[in-house]
Amino acid sequence: MDIIGLDLGGTKCTVIKGTDKGNPQQVARFPTQGPEETLAKIFTAVEQMDPGDKPVFGISAGDPMDAVKGLLLGPPNMPGWDYVEIVREMTDRFGGEAYLMNDANAGALAEWQFGAAKGCKNVVFCTHGTGMGAGLILDGRLYEGTNGSAGEIGHTRLSEDGPVGYGKRGSFEGWCSGGGITRYAQQRAKELNGNVAFNPGKIEDITTKDVAVSAENGDKLAQEILAISGKYLGQGLGMIIDILNPEVIVLGSLYLRCGKFFEKTMQQELKKETLPQSLKNCRIVPMALAEKISLYAPICTALYRKGMMR
Repeated sequence: MDIIGLDLGGTKCTVIKGTDKGNPQQVARFPTQGPEETLAKIFTAVEQMDPGDKPVFGISAGDPMDAVKGLLLGPPNMPGWDYVEIVREMTDRFGGEAYLMNDANAGALAEWQFGAAKGCKNVVFCTHGTGMGAGLILDGRLYEGTNGSAGEIGHTRLSEDGPVGYGKRGSFEGWCSGGGITRYAQQRAKELNGNVAFNPGKIEDITTKDVAVSAENGDKLAQEILAISGKYLGQGLGMIIDILNPEVIVLGSLYLRCGKFFEKTMQQELKKETLPQSLKNCRIVPMALAEKISLYAPICTALYRKGMMR
């Protein structure tokens, strides 16, 4: 069986040929453009990988989507990708089968099979990057909900006011995602007339990376901003632990890079808000696959849909 993975991101697309054990063999990467230009590059990359007569495609992308119908419905990080029938595009061209899955669920499968959650039965994977979503492995199975929208933790409200994320002020995504931290840092900079260490020249150009670099350099305000995000991260994770009682929560790229600035306030909130026995039995760890998750997630999507994962 020939397994082909497609990871469709806002800045780049990755095409991977993998084995039926999930290991990447061939990889092609190129910048994401509009659907027509990008699909042409995807087709070329797949053809060069010799997909065989009956390939199985796993496709990972951001929401919104209709995974059952194989439709991309305008992911905010992919302008112009409205109602793109990505599954049909692949099967019409190459035959075989294709399966679409949102990136949080695909990431959960990858970390469960190959990463920080390997060997666990109850897992929550939080993207904790530009946005905040979750993939849920419950009792050894991916839990997707009634219409595939389970795990949209970023939409939950943690405070009456606060940075906007997922279209909602004070949301989990607003306080704890890269996009939300950026907005909060810009707000604090405006309050101080731009006189902050992480201002690159224009307040609107401030990014979470600027804040993280300044925090590493000892800037107290930058450290405070990340500590506040850590506080709300603890609140949000506490609710997840109380409701789902997971063995492990795997946190994505922000925690991997900036975890030391979140840790103290996150743990304080967890101890204050969470059932002690549930917290005691749950590990909170950074993702293990790091940048390699874009290689494994779409391959795992194909394998899971084909019933070839535990």
